[in-house]
Amino acid sequence: METFTAPRPLVANPDFPEQRRRALAGLTESMIDAPLRGIVADFNRLPCCFTLQCCYGHFLFSGRRDPENLVPLPAIPPVKTVEYRIAYLALCVDNTARGKQLIEALAVLPTLDPGNIQFGCADWFWERQVNSYALQVEPHRFRKEDKAVLPYGEALAIERTRDEVFRRLNMDLAGPVFL
Repeated sequence: METFTAPRPLVANPDFPEQRRRALAGLTESMIDAPLRGIVADFNRLPCCFTLQCCYGHFLFSGRRDPENLVPLPAIPPVKTVEYRIAYLALCVDNTARGKQLIEALAVLPTLDPGNIQFGCADWFWERQVNSYALQVEPHRFRKEDKAVLPYGEALAIERTRDEVFRRLNMDLAGPVFL
């Protein structure tokens, strides 16, 4: 998210229903990393939002260069550093009371690990789609980057944080938080 910024206030978007319809019509399961398919489907069932893009977050190193691999990092470091492709979920939110409640609920997630979770906007998303927000898992110092090279121990910590964020989203989407 090269232009990641603080969350912006929602603005009027009378085209939201048509934008949502088009986005959902063009979405296929194969476009989504397998661990996020349920989360994306659940968000897209909410009438106050639709997903724009997402990534589960991938760890690459010598011997594991597939940029879409989903294999957990080994507990014993095979290398000193890892290239991390950030985990994120980007949404367009409707300027309604439910949309505002959704933003408030998502804005709480960084409290799980403030140094590694951000909620806000990316300028390039907003320029294409107003009222777009991103939740991302990445060390704060790299918050404006799409990838980062991390020491192995930090990569393990980021993996745990990523897994917890997506676990919490699954729980929240199944409960009253986002309903």
